[in-house]
Parts: sequence; C-alpha cells; structure tokens
Amino acid sequence: MKNPYATALEMQRQAWEATAGLAEKSQVAPERTETLENVEVGQTPSEVVYEENKLRLLHYESKTEEQYDIPILIVYALINKPYILDLQPDRSVVQTLLEEGFDVYLIDWGEPSKLDRQLSLDDYVNRYIDNCTDVVRERSGEDAINILGYCMGGTMSAMYAALHPEKVKNLSLMAAGLCFAGDGGVLELWGSEEYYDPETVTETFDNVPAEFLDIGFALMDPVANNVTKYVRFYDNVEDEDFVENFARMERWLDEGIDVAGVAYEEFINDIYQENKLYKNELELGGEHVDITNIDMPVLQIVAEYDHLIPPGASKPFNEIISSEDTETLEFATGHIGMSVSSRSHEELWPQVCDWFEARSNGTEESAEPATPGTEDTDVAGGEAGTADLTNGGSPVETDSDTSAQTDLDSVTSPDTETDLDAETSDLHGEDRSDEEIIERGEDEVEEEPTEPGEMNVDEDVVEEVTDEEIESETDDLTELTGVGQAYAEDLSDAGIDTFDQLAEADTADLAAETGISPSRIEDWIQQAQEQ
Repeated sequence: MKNPYATALEMQRQAWEATAGLAEKSQVAPERTETLENVEVGQTPSEVVYEENKLRLLHYESKTEEQYDIPILIVYALINKPYILDLQPDRSVVQTLLEEGFDVYLIDWGEPSKLDRQLSLDDYVNRYIDNCTDVVRERSGEDAINILGYCMGGTMSAMYAALHPEKVKNLSLMAAGLCFAGDGGVLELWGSEEYYDPETVTETFDNVPAEFLDIGFALMDPVANNVTKYVRFYDNVEDEDFVENFARMERWLDEGIDVAGVAYEEFINDIYQENKLYKNELELGGEHVDITNIDMPVLQIVAEYDHLIPPGASKPFNEIISSEDTETLEFATGHIGMSVSSRSHEELWPQVCDWFEARSNGTEESAEPATPGTEDTDVAGGEAGTADLTNGGSPVETDSDTSAQTDLDSVTSPDTETDLDAETSDLHGEDRSDEEIIERGEDEVEEEPTEPGEMNVDEDVVEEVTDEEIESETDDLTELTGVGQAYAEDLSDAGIDTFDQLAEADTADLAAETGISPSRIEDWIQQAQEQ
C-alpha cells in the first residue's frame, strides 16, 4: 500500500509543475499568436501567365541554369487551395521539382461565384485544363507536356489524357480517385447513392460550401481533428518551429473554397456512385472519355494510409488503360503527408523526379536524360527506378510494367557496354589487355555460379560486422506499452525499427505516415526516450 503522505506530496509536485508550465507557456503566447496570424505559405516565386474567369496559371521561377525540355503542369483539386504543394520551402513539391531542373506550371482554380454554379466537369477538363495545356505547350515549344494531377485534379487529369492524348507526354496521378468499386473507403460509403443525394446539397446552396465539405472531412476522424491536435499544440506551444508548421496547416485547412454545383453533382454521381470512369462509360460534353486512349507513360503515386483516397481507389486503373509503361509508387504516409511530410520529400519525391527525368529530355533515342547540374548517373541509364527499389534501398513500393526492362536494355546495349568498360578500366577507354583482366579479376572469380535471386557475399567482410552491430539494427517495439505486433509492423513500414529512431521521430509526420493517432505516438516516443 502506498504511503498516503507520499501520494499527497506527489500530487502537489505535479500541480506545481503544471502551474510553472502554464506560466512559461503564457509568456510566449503573444509571440505564438503573432506567428499564427502572420505565417507565410506558397513562397516560391511565380508569375501569372494566363487567366480565365477565376483561374490563374502560375509559372514558377527556375532554380537551375538548364531545365528539362518537357515542362510539368500541376493540376490540383477543386477543393482547398493548391499551396499545399508549396506549403513551406523545405517541404514543397514545387520547389523539389524546380531544384531537379523541371519547368513547373500550376493551375490555381480560384473560387467560383454564384454565377459559376453551372460549371461542369466538361468546362474544367475540355476548357480550362485544355486552355492551360495549350499555353504551356506554346510557351515551351513542345507538342505534348507532362501532367501531374493531385486528388480530384488527378481524376480530371486522367479524363483529359483520355480526351487529348496527343497533348500529354507523361501522366502522373497522385492520390487520384479513379476506381470506386467498393474499395474507396469511408467517402465512397458516405457518398453512395443509398445514403447521399448531391442534388439536395446544390439545390440548397447552389455551389457546395467549403464549410460543408470541411465538416465531412473532419468527421472522418473527429477526435484527432477536434481534440488531439489542439492538445498537441498546447503541449508544444514553446516550440516555434512546431507552431509555424501547425499554423501553415491550419491556414490551409481554414482556406477551403466552394465547389461549383454542377461539377460537384457530376463528380459524385458519375465517378463515385456509378464508377463510370473506371467502367469506361463516362461522357463529357457528349464525348466519350475513352480511357483506352491513355497510352502514354503513367505513374501512380498512392499513400498507404490515405483515408480519403485509399490505394484501392487508384491502383486498379493501371490495369485497364492501354499504356505499356505504367508504374505505381506506394508510400507509407497519408493523403496530405505525401506532399508535406519530411520523409516523403527525402524518399518519395526523388523517385518521382527520377521517373519524370527519364521521360522528359525531349528525345526518344537518348538512353539517359541530360540531368541539369549533375554528372553522376546510375548504371541503369542514370535512372533511379525499379532496379534501385527492388534492392531494398527505399520503403517506396514500386509496381512497374516496363521500367525494369528499359533499365536492362540500356545496360546490355553495345554502346552502354563500351562506356561501362571505358569507365571502369585503368586504361580509361582503351581495350583492356589480357594482363589487366587477369590482374583485376583473378581474385574475384566465384568458385560456383550464383543461383538466380541469390547474392554471393565475401565471408571476410561478413566477419567484420560485430554481434553488437547486428543486434542494434532492430529493437522489439512491442516492449513498449500499447504497441502490439500490428502497430509495430506499421511503425516498421514507416522506417521505425529501433527505440532511437522512434525517440527522434516527429509526431506529426509519423502520425500522417502510419495513420496512428498522434496521442498514441507521443506516448510511445516518450517511452522510447526513456529506454
């Protein structure tokens, strides 16, 4: 039995600490309030190169002396503002693409007025996106351009590629809702014809209010969205960087935009409820949106823990289009995490850039793109693609129909063999002599050939790895209170295999990547720090 006096003293100590903590937080409150009110977003310099109705087409200032020939047009959703792709300098999709040498454009849809209630998907796809594409084509001098569509913008980009395939060089779809046959998650269930009639909403409001949509999204995880995040904010109010990140996300969430009534009705009825795009039955403006016309290279970028557009609502689309060059990158994060989390920018977006780089040098003959600002290339044609991923170098999961064969072809072509031989020879380009071959390879010849799928390892190298190093590679995370085997696997998928990694993890990033509530993660991080 605990000493009652000790218990009382412990309660008093905790009360004093709480009071002292409150006093400290109160001292920084005015500064943090100013941060919340004045935080900057979308800071990458750009100019407006085209306007139509509320729409503005932005062209971003280049970050490199040379750019790839094929520009990228980013098509964002009609819901919320597009600066989520340029939220802050170190977590900006736009900046990442610019720094890799791409010429980047982005469609800012603006907010529809009451007069825009009749705007349809046909208007957005065959008028607005097509006009912007033509502007980018004219400015770049290219007949076809790259398109990167995010969320609802990805769905419309797929429609556009089906209707205007000659204008799309490469198509990348990021968290795009394309297939709603039962695997579309909570939104598909809530939006089903049995429960929801979009015309009732539009008849009431004309355009669908941003507040109406925000409530629906918040109710998908009410505790995290209405309680937990504010508790985390209070706990971290003394951390200026945390407050700035929090303020940016809150500003983006608060600055939602209304959706044009007719476009909303069509999207819910035709895409969600009747699944017409996936069934190849969709029509826009009386014209069949024939997805078999999508024959250009297609990259799907999906988030494993996306509760808005689960992977099952995107991935099957690659199987029914005509393209022979399709690839899927599935990353352990959430719908928003893929564009703003630090780990996504460290591990996912380099893979996306590699995919575009290999297809954006403006010529079909070259085996490797002229990468601006860099001389180093990969053995497989300078492309960090499927071959890199299958070696376990990244948690990004790849499903590619053609990239592996493309890499193999580039390695085994006569020109590439000559270059590799010249690069690795001591004679630097001259034919190796018999003596050099014997000198360089005598000790490296295997006694027995390696079986397919296996790799021979130098035993002397293996012995240099100590037992302590092997044991330190992973920890049993289930030793932490509240972490079962399922949660441990989720953490491992997010790159957390040791107590040290967990102790240093960012709560917000890890919550976004795993789908686990921030309060749980905070508790586990504290336990890991005490190990």
